[in-house]
Amino acid sequence: MPENTATTNLSHLQAFDIEGVPSQSQITSSKCYDDDGRLKRTGSVWTASSHIITAVIGSGVLSLAWAIGQLGWIAGPAVMVLFSLVTFYTSTILADCYRAGDPNTGKRNYTYMEAVRSILGGVNVTFCGMFQYLNLLGIVIGYTIAASISMLAIKKSNCFHHSGHQDPCHMSSNQYMIIFGVTQMFLSQIPDFDQIWWLSTVAAIMSFTYSIIGLVLGIAKVAENRTFKGSLTGISIGPNVSETQKIWRTSQALGDIAFAYSYAVVLIEIQDTVKSPPSEAKTMKKATMISIAVTTTFYMLCGCMGYAAFGDEAPGNLLTGFGFYDPYWLIDIANVAIVVHLVGAYQVFAQPIFAFVEKSAAKRWPNIIDKELNIPIPCLSSYKLNLFRLVWRTMFVILTTVVSMLLPFFNGIVGVIGALGFWPLTVYFPVEMYISQKKIPKWSNRWISLQIFSVGCLTVSVVAAVGSVAGVLVDLKKYKPFQSNY
Repeated sequence: MPENTATTNLSHLQAFDIEGVPSQSQITSSKCYDDDGRLKRTGSVWTASSHIITAVIGSGVLSLAWAIGQLGWIAGPAVMVLFSLVTFYTSTILADCYRAGDPNTGKRNYTYMEAVRSILGGVNVTFCGMFQYLNLLGIVIGYTIAASISMLAIKKSNCFHHSGHQDPCHMSSNQYMIIFGVTQMFLSQIPDFDQIWWLSTVAAIMSFTYSIIGLVLGIAKVAENRTFKGSLTGISIGPNVSETQKIWRTSQALGDIAFAYSYAVVLIEIQDTVKSPPSEAKTMKKATMISIAVTTTFYMLCGCMGYAAFGDEAPGNLLTGFGFYDPYWLIDIANVAIVVHLVGAYQVFAQPIFAFVEKSAAKRWPNIIDKELNIPIPCLSSYKLNLFRLVWRTMFVILTTVVSMLLPFFNGIVGVIGALGFWPLTVYFPVEMYISQKKIPKWSNRWISLQIFSVGCLTVSVVAAVGSVAGVLVDLKKYKPFQSNY
């Protein structure tokens, strides 16, 4: 079969050109193609789980001790369990939306927005696109900030070690954001989601590494203190925290926990890498159950032990806020693991944006988008460089890096992103698509229950968004652009 340039260079999330689509007889008789004429998908429960874990156990886990510190021993763990259950339920019903109609043979929806278009249509598509891609953009900006802070923390850790904690060791994170951005420029040339499975696997291993180190350091600190710090109701109102600040910080904590569970935005894209049989929905539900169980266990352990270790003094970022100083080499290892993880996580959330833009551009200017340069590599086959991909993806990375340098507020940005993306992408659209797919009658008991569930989650999101925005506004009062010092 003649090779179609567009299919080899654009994301697998994109449609084939007519002349490059194999005939129905070729699809039926060949083991190389799926039912939609695309190359056979190879993903499994474990690759899907590694993608999800890479997306979920991100930098958000490091802010959970602070979040529980605002809520206290009762509300903190309860809210975490609640968000995990909400995310699990909505992810399972979203998995059923990958195929329209029959779960085994129905038409595939390759992206989250495509699922909304085929099932809901109308203005929902516009709103979904706005929320999804702004949310993805916000997440990669948040990850750029987090990675730079971890790189900076390695240098500060060594500074504290040599100065005996006497030197405040204030430094700028800008150079580290640039280093992270340059790395992403190269990795962004990986054509599509299916080809970053190895990066997700490495990133998932790294996420467990730094989470375990944070947990061990928390346990050691509790043992040193010989007591569990913290209170049932969270941080106390007093000279350092006013009643208003307590409300804002409690609201921001909800946003931080919501961010820690945000991966619905890439669920359909992950599902599109999974092979069948069994049905993609069945595989994805298993992957979701494994991933949410693993991440919630880690979240509870890391968040609770961090709060138990520091109480009201729990830092906004457990491994970079310098609640821990020693052993400095172990903290350095943890921060290296964070950086490696975030390198992979950035790609997991950026690839859907790349695919959307390149698909849209391919429809409008196919001759320009398909243009390639053959670069000979000694001892290896030549590398086909897509010029549009090179320019557009490089510009995207530069944009996210510059915005990160303008707004380097880790906790505030994390809270805003989590709050704004949680309800529409994790709850509203999955619920509405499920109602439409299952043809649930309006005003039936099931319909009313789903709407109450959706409105309840909306209320939590609004409260979290208000608190997080208030936190960012406070940070902006004492900040000068491009002059971030930690």
